Amino acid sequence: MSDPVSRPANAPTRVLVVDDDPAIRNLIIRFLSQKNYQMESAHDGKTALTLFEQFNPDLVILDVNLPDAIGYNLCQEMQRRTDVFVLFLTSRGGIDDINTGFRLGGDDYLKKPFDLQELENRVGAILRRKREVTVTEQQRLVFDHLVIDPGRREVTLHDQLVPLTALEFDLLHFLACHPGQVLRRSELIQEVWEYDYVGDQRVVDVHIGQIRKKIEADASDPKLILTIRGVGYKFEAPNNQHKQNGKHQN
Repeated sequence: MSDPVSRPANAPTRVLVVDDDPAIRNLIIRFLSQKNYQMESAHDGKTALTLFEQFNPDLVILDVNLPDAIGYNLCQEMQRRTDVFVLFLTSRGGIDDINTGFRLGGDDYLKKPFDLQELENRVGAILRRKREVTVTEQQRLVFDHLVIDPGRREVTLHDQLVPLTALEFDLLHFLACHPGQVLRRSELIQEVWEYDYVGDQRVVDVHIGQIRKKIEADASDPKLILTIRGVGYKFEAPNNQHKQNGKHQN
């Protein structure tokens, strides 16, 4: 995955809207333009990929059903090129659709019809994941062969990089920073999503499931992220857990 072309720190955030409905594209563009986002839009997958290369967006708001492409596949193609964030905006709101969206790289998933203010909240929350971490937040968490490095925003398991989305990283990091503490779904949404989430709180379960597949030896019998039935989740740290300050250490 390549890094985006560097831009001035004060450059406006770039958002690409991909939807075959011109009314939805225009609505989002008018609204987010007023919030100082730099906007571009595409009505199909081919145009979207061309604009993606030219515009180099920070975030793509992406429909699933396009005339010439499936949004899930488009998301994967875009994220092979840069570390762009993707927010799916679609009428396909079944749990299987949501699972697929997150499994294939989506950072958030919003079902149509949607509220513009909620869209703005979600866009802002996604983009905050690019923020620089403070020195105290740079402590590496080490759990046996699992290493969580917030400075680099990387997770390694047995010295192999674990491919997590930005939201998956934030969720795992938050859980790991509170070992042994039972955290409700509502708490996780408030702390990790960073906005008043309107929707099914099972979205947390979807992300936990994806993380388990990537870090647990057996996702069906997890040892690190435990389900506390009727409540939420708990990160169970091995006895030799420790922290390391500062940047990556060999």
